Amino acid sequence: MINGLHILPHCDVHFDPSPLIFTDYFTMMSFRPPPPEGHKAKAREKMSQWARKRQRNGNPIDSATSSTAAVIVDARPPESALKFRPPSPAPAAVAASSTATASIPPPIPNGFNDSASADVILHLYIDNSPFDSGSENAAVPSNQSAEVLVHVHSEKLLRAKYFDALLSDRWNGEGGSDRAAAEKPMKLNLGVATSVGSMRTHLMAIRLLYAVDFSGTINCPMVAILLLPVALKLLFEDCIQHCVRFLEAVPWSEEEEQRVLSLIPLLGKDEAEMLLARVLPRKLNSCEDMLHGLIMTAIHNHPNIAAVKPFVSRLMRDFSSWDSARRVLEKAFLKCLKDVKQALEEYSSPDLRGNQNETEAIQRLNLHGCLSNGKQLVWLVERMVELRVAELAVNEWSKQSQLALDLHRAFREDAWRNIVPGLPSVILKCTSKLADAVVSGIVLADAQVRKKLVEDWLPVLIVCKDSLLPNHKAQQMPSSKSVYVELEEAFLKIISTLPMADSQELLRQCLSFSTRDYEDCPHLIAGFNTWFHRATRLPQTS
Repeated sequence: MINGLHILPHCDVHFDPSPLIFTDYFTMMSFRPPPPEGHKAKAREKMSQWARKRQRNGNPIDSATSSTAAVIVDARPPESALKFRPPSPAPAAVAASSTATASIPPPIPNGFNDSASADVILHLYIDNSPFDSGSENAAVPSNQSAEVLVHVHSEKLLRAKYFDALLSDRWNGEGGSDRAAAEKPMKLNLGVATSVGSMRTHLMAIRLLYAVDFSGTINCPMVAILLLPVALKLLFEDCIQHCVRFLEAVPWSEEEEQRVLSLIPLLGKDEAEMLLARVLPRKLNSCEDMLHGLIMTAIHNHPNIAAVKPFVSRLMRDFSSWDSARRVLEKAFLKCLKDVKQALEEYSSPDLRGNQNETEAIQRLNLHGCLSNGKQLVWLVERMVELRVAELAVNEWSKQSQLALDLHRAFREDAWRNIVPGLPSVILKCTSKLADAVVSGIVLADAQVRKKLVEDWLPVLIVCKDSLLPNHKAQQMPSSKSVYVELEEAFLKIISTLPMADSQELLRQCLSFSTRDYEDCPHLIAGFNTWFHRATRLPQTS
């Protein structure tokens, strides 16, 4: 006996801190030895009552494994746990190794492993279950002892319902045992699966039977993950509850989360729901709801929009579901487009029945709302083009003849100049992004869609360009291309893709692109040259 711990001959006792490795569901189930066959009726009845109580809770994952006790009651071990199993000869792999001192504290008077006061000798031995990986003759790992004897107290063992059932006949004086026999140390066997670290974890669970506060031992997720199957095996409810509460409250690593998921089917309904709420979504489209909320926060509500928008853009680029990203962006685009249209409609048709000052203030708010939502619309279009999901945006933009007409009418007035001077640039930038997507083939739009896109928005481009003062116009045309020139080039390229009759009509409206210097509008020259070159061909005949 070393520090109060009995080490059987030829046993190498070493407690490895490495975690248990549960190879499959059956390995976990092999951790749960049932009450012995042929045990007293009262013990079986006590276990059955507890099993039925846990079964009533059910399990949301796997009804077949919802009750720990149900498995224990139904299974049949080869020998009685109450029949003391004498130490067996050590396996060859262990016999060759030297006996090591177990890393366990010295015995505590009237506590764990105190041979002077203990009334139960617990024999832990490696049990090669048929469901364990390996055969019956599999060698015991060198870092794990094959058999260990510990001295424990029956009143502490009763905290675990497994031991409570085994000891029930003894305390009721049944089975023909007299008082003198009852006072002698009782011997119990407890099989331990051959998983690495299993002996250490079982000893830790047995020591916790003496503990009131488990926080000193269960202080990290991996400890709780390793202890939970053993606590389920021993029906140690206090330990089960503490492990589940601890796992529910602390963060997990990716590996720990996978292990927790593998343990959930073994828990009852209440314990499983605590963990399932953390790892399973409530509905199927949770990702889309989350992404849509992030987009709307980024474009409307967040105070630091300049920093948030790039972050949300990166999330969408890395998002695993292309269809989900498309649906979320389309939903946000339609919402912003609706807000732009509503603000412009209210500006174009003001309520003149009130005070003039109030009417002007409302008009300013409507223009600012149109500008703000227009900027968000540009950002959304950029994301849709980037992810190549801009088909709906192009189709919807080509149908906005009334919006284009309201903008054309608003830009012909002077009110917007002092209120929202940047509004024309925002509207034309959005149109330019969509037109470029059509030109580059990112969006394969039908001929009618391409025609409507140019037909409705070309007048807006012309009125925005013509409304600029000469000096302002010069500032807007630096050496680098402005949004006006970019949109002109995109429109001319789209016109070149239309039937000859349609392109002839639209090219006439493009004369406003011309400048006094013939060389300053090469895109316009190229557009007309292309059309005239095609017109010189012989007409198509039947």
